[in-house]
Amino acid sequence: MDRFSSTTLFPDTLAGTRDDLTEQLTIIWEQIKAPLIVPLLRIAVFLCLLMSILLFIERVYMGIVITLVKIFGRKPDKRYKWESLKDDVEIGNSCYPMVLVQIPMYNEKEVYQLSIGAACGLSWPSDRIIIQVLDDSTDPIIKKLVSMECQRWASKGIDIKYEIRDSRNGYKAGALKEGLKHPYVKQCDYVAIFDADFQPEPDFLWRTIPFLVHNPQLGLVQARWKFVNADECLMTRMQEMSLDYHFTVEQEVGSSTYAFFGFNGTAGVWRIAALEEAGGWKDRTTVEDMDLAVRASLKGWKFLYLSALKVKNELPSTFKAYRYQQHRWSCGPANLFRKMFMEIIRNKKVSLWKKIHVIYSFFFVRKVVAHIVTFVFYCVVLPATVLVPEVEVPKWGAVYIPSIITILNAVGTPRSFHLIIFWILFENVMSLHRTKATFIGLLEAGRVNEWIVTEKLGDVLKMKSASKAVKKPRFRFGDRLLLLELATGAYLFFCGCYDVAFGKNHYFLYLFIQAFAFFIIGFGHIGTFVPNS
Repeated sequence: MDRFSSTTLFPDTLAGTRDDLTEQLTIIWEQIKAPLIVPLLRIAVFLCLLMSILLFIERVYMGIVITLVKIFGRKPDKRYKWESLKDDVEIGNSCYPMVLVQIPMYNEKEVYQLSIGAACGLSWPSDRIIIQVLDDSTDPIIKKLVSMECQRWASKGIDIKYEIRDSRNGYKAGALKEGLKHPYVKQCDYVAIFDADFQPEPDFLWRTIPFLVHNPQLGLVQARWKFVNADECLMTRMQEMSLDYHFTVEQEVGSSTYAFFGFNGTAGVWRIAALEEAGGWKDRTTVEDMDLAVRASLKGWKFLYLSALKVKNELPSTFKAYRYQQHRWSCGPANLFRKMFMEIIRNKKVSLWKKIHVIYSFFFVRKVVAHIVTFVFYCVVLPATVLVPEVEVPKWGAVYIPSIITILNAVGTPRSFHLIIFWILFENVMSLHRTKATFIGLLEAGRVNEWIVTEKLGDVLKMKSASKAVKKPRFRFGDRLLLLELATGAYLFFCGCYDVAFGKNHYFLYLFIQAFAFFIIGFGHIGTFVPNS
């Protein structure tokens, strides 16, 4: 009997210790909650509501403008002079401007033939166009393949130049800058730029160059992207929804109101004089295209966006590639905002309203606030109010404003409106990376200049379903398990459980579903969100 009592004594001691520890933690939490946690959380809620209002006003403003543009707005050929270029019997093809077509690429094994073939297929007088392939590939086999492809087109009479560099200094910006230094470029008036996965239609130049020829104030004509693999998986559908809003609303509004928008880095034609006056390509950030556009705009050049002109291209079809792309697209603008803020303020060539548009609307709200408020408010602060019931979020801030913003974002892709719930969940997960990248850009921290080329699959996409013997890569902890997503998912799940047990806010359904989305992506086997990579 004594022996039995002694064996039960130790577990009882453990239970007592555990209860004491829980009680002590509860006491500590109650002691710091009122004087510290509650005031800090109230400040966080106030700031998040303020950012939500700023984003809401911006979205409503753009919604109103795009509606007016669609109803009353004049088409590009009505706002700017456009006449088709015609032959001149006396001077022949010399009446046509000289056009340079640049195709920067880096180890683009799957798509190099598509892009080079599309560029060489552009309809334009053969003696008035130069195709320039800027190959920064480090794989000698791919380099050889690209070189042979250029030789093949050259043998057909195409004026195509294959250019390589000794190093990848400046990445894409460095390649484009070096490409413009070649002697034969001096005879060119305009430069069209296409990334390696872009395939312009043959009439692309006939639809863009006349705007530049007849309107000397125009420095850039930008076309819209058309995604060839949008239906590949749910993840590509989510990307299409986000990017369609950018092209359908943001670019159109910027072009129609301020004749300014961010150059998309591809599928556009620059007036070389505007490019040079702006200072040429700079590699100080990972968004060299946006950098050039802002500098050219500050010099007084106007931009035109052609929503009806679409260029086929490819969306990232693996989550890893998409994460790297989003890091670059979020970090770069924030870093550029930091570098150019005072330059924009001191500029004398543009109006005050245009400065406000560029600083407040283009940079601050769209490139900083939009990323931060999505993650901090809906994935950190709102769940935290479950743990601290003394702090409440008004219904208009927690439900009405985000609902309206979401609907306004989704109108760009009507065919995917039924996927809006999946889009919300996916965008909230991606906001984690975008917020991190935004702070890296603003603070110029570690990965601020990280440049990883987005993987393209090209024709491999068509063969994917037919091939059953694809060798799966080995499981690697860092590649498959995404710790930040898992940690955020665990936090949301804990808040959901607390809300079920003790809470009053009743956010548990949202918290569990959003936690599930973080877990799915965090464990790397994303299932319906992305294809197996």
